[in-house]
Amino acid sequence: MTSWPILLFVMCVSHITSGQIRYSIPEEMKKGSLIGNVAQDLGLDLKRLRSGRARIVTGENIQYTELKTDKGILVVNERIDREQLCGDVTPCSFTLEVILENPMELHHITVEVLDINDNSPSFQQHDMKLTIGESAAPGARFALPTANDPDVGLNGLQDYNLSPNDNFILKKLSNIDGRKYAEMVLQKPLDREEHPRLTLKLIAVDGGTPQRSGTVNIDITVLDANDNAPVFNQSVYKATVVENAAKGTYITTVNASDADIGSNGLIHYSLSNMQSNIVTMFEINKITGVIYILGQVDYEKEKRYEIRIEATDQGALTDSSEVIVEVVDVNDNAPVINVMSFTSPVSEDSPIGTTIGIINVKDLDSGDNGQVTCSIDRNAPFKIKSNLRNYYTLVTDSVLDRETVSDYNITVVATDAGSPPLSSKKTFHLKVSDVNDNAPVFPWGVYNAFITENNSPGVSVLTVRAKDPDENQNARISYILEDSAIGGSPVSQYVSVNAESGVIHAVRSFDYEQIKQLIFIVKAQDGGSPPLSSNVTVKIMIQDQNDNVPQVLYPVQTGGSLVAEMVPRSADVGYLVTKVVAVDVDSGQNAWLSYKLQKATDRALFEVGLQNGEIRTIRQVTDKDAVKQRLTVVVEDNGQPSRSATVNVNVAVADSFPEVLSEFTDFTHDKEYNDNLTFYLVLALAVVSFLFITCLVVIISVKVYRWRQSRILYHSNLPVIPYYPPRYSDTLGTGTLQHVYNYEVCRTTDSRKSDCKFGTVGSQNVLIMDPSSTGTMQRIQSEKSILDEPDSPIDVS
Repeated sequence: MTSWPILLFVMCVSHITSGQIRYSIPEEMKKGSLIGNVAQDLGLDLKRLRSGRARIVTGENIQYTELKTDKGILVVNERIDREQLCGDVTPCSFTLEVILENPMELHHITVEVLDINDNSPSFQQHDMKLTIGESAAPGARFALPTANDPDVGLNGLQDYNLSPNDNFILKKLSNIDGRKYAEMVLQKPLDREEHPRLTLKLIAVDGGTPQRSGTVNIDITVLDANDNAPVFNQSVYKATVVENAAKGTYITTVNASDADIGSNGLIHYSLSNMQSNIVTMFEINKITGVIYILGQVDYEKEKRYEIRIEATDQGALTDSSEVIVEVVDVNDNAPVINVMSFTSPVSEDSPIGTTIGIINVKDLDSGDNGQVTCSIDRNAPFKIKSNLRNYYTLVTDSVLDRETVSDYNITVVATDAGSPPLSSKKTFHLKVSDVNDNAPVFPWGVYNAFITENNSPGVSVLTVRAKDPDENQNARISYILEDSAIGGSPVSQYVSVNAESGVIHAVRSFDYEQIKQLIFIVKAQDGGSPPLSSNVTVKIMIQDQNDNVPQVLYPVQTGGSLVAEMVPRSADVGYLVTKVVAVDVDSGQNAWLSYKLQKATDRALFEVGLQNGEIRTIRQVTDKDAVKQRLTVVVEDNGQPSRSATVNVNVAVADSFPEVLSEFTDFTHDKEYNDNLTFYLVLALAVVSFLFITCLVVIISVKVYRWRQSRILYHSNLPVIPYYPPRYSDTLGTGTLQHVYNYEVCRTTDSRKSDCKFGTVGSQNVLIMDPSSTGTMQRIQSEKSILDEPDSPIDVS
């Protein structure tokens, strides 16, 4: 059978698209019968039905319809019986919702079920027995059974017919609600002697095609004389009763009177037994006419009752009246919340107004008792909106932040407007999914760490740790060493960072004397897409170790020459002989140096300053003191353990250079004797022979020249002062010789008489003795620094 689709409206509200369609179909259609083309009527593509997972949601226990998503049509799923579905309510329809997702759409479909003439009128009973006195006057009325036809409209009950007879006619009436009933009216008096019993048929017919009918037999027994029937004082009584009223609740009182006297005037009241639902719901006192509640009154099942009351006297004369009982609704039904759709989890970056769920709320009560409002907790970042009647949308009302609140328990409260109001609750558990909206954060702006030099490569220095309030992959942090240079070299040649743990390792062994600190940047980057990162500065301070021995800068000793300091025999106590100058490339207390006299030819003559390394006389120099004085000075730092170096200082106690040269020549020869004995013997023999011949020629000139030079030196009283390298100075100023002189000396082997030529002021204050020389002292240029000579061997402890 063809259906009649009616497209009412389509509207879009918030994030939900909704529409409404109405179809009309006859009842009793076969399963699979076409109701309508939903896709065409709603303007939806078949692909959209499949991708949106279109489904039907109804509030009924029976699924009458089925949506064929592959064809976009709505078909009958179960046999539809209009009478079972709606009873006598017209029009008869049921609603269903078609829900699609991504994006969410809600379409309402109303299916009206049209009645067909599939039910015949029927009576509650097949036979009716009446007792009528022969004295009943024409016009007396007799209530007849009411037929029931579940069909409606033309297919419902339309007419009553009475089988032909001479005494009764049929009077057809209608109730206020339009229901038809009939009464039998006496037209011609009865004559018991002629017809003591009458049998009639009452036929009820409907207006369907083909027409259907129902019959009840009326058996009439004629009694003898009682010519006055009871008469009700009202043809219609009206009363109200509150639903759920207790059993025995008073409804109303009916009253009838009979003009007869005696037993013929005694009236009994009764409910018409032709209404099966009435006799189970109400009862009447047959003497007083008081009507009470017998069963459970439910406004949602029946809103009004029509009760037919009969008054019968002892002569079987009757009258009938009608009592209309209106049921007053009370708020006895709480709202019912049905979840149409709910989405969880929802992303924390969802915009305001994102739809989370759709709910349907129903209340079976009427009026204010059925008016429902929905609410949620105001502190939650959500709100509930009503776009269609009885449908509510749950949407976000503010920005979500998973790091603040990761899930919500949203309680929807549906409350009606009754007094007292009834409510129901539905709790939704909503999870908030994470997005990468937080960069890793270091607890410190700068990390400081210390490491002792000479560390092992690969040693752990410190750990940097960042936190990311996101979760899962978005919170997985990798640590990266930013590219930079330290001293012209990549920072990766100095340190490395573990990408997972953030542990920073030293790649190489550090030397405090080369680099004092490392400053670089570590980046923490999460695993989100796109990744977020933050940087932190790391400072690693390298701590010094006592890994360097002191270095003696002065006096300088060479492998082939000797350095000697001269002290005149007239030197007083505290005379500054020289100063041992040493440095330590370590720092702090590791570079604090102290000086000690380890060995000396005469310990009672010299002392060394503990802090400044100055060698001074501690008593008056005498003639008895040896010319050659050899001092061994230990230079020691303050580290743990301490390191030291030794230096030999040669001191000449003499007033003239010849005396010095003579003594130190022997000393030199003794020192080198063991190492170069053969070489010196051969060389000495050749040199002595050559010098002997030469000296004979020039001896007189040399004697004169030497005598003059020695006299000048002796009377000058100028001591030899030490040489201080650049950047070192003598702050005490205890020396007496303020300038340096150069000397040129000529001498003969093993002779204590030599010539000495006194030169001009220079920058050198030491005598350098060359053991390989055969008697002539080399001249040292004044512009040449002693530091340019190779260092003499230094003992290190």
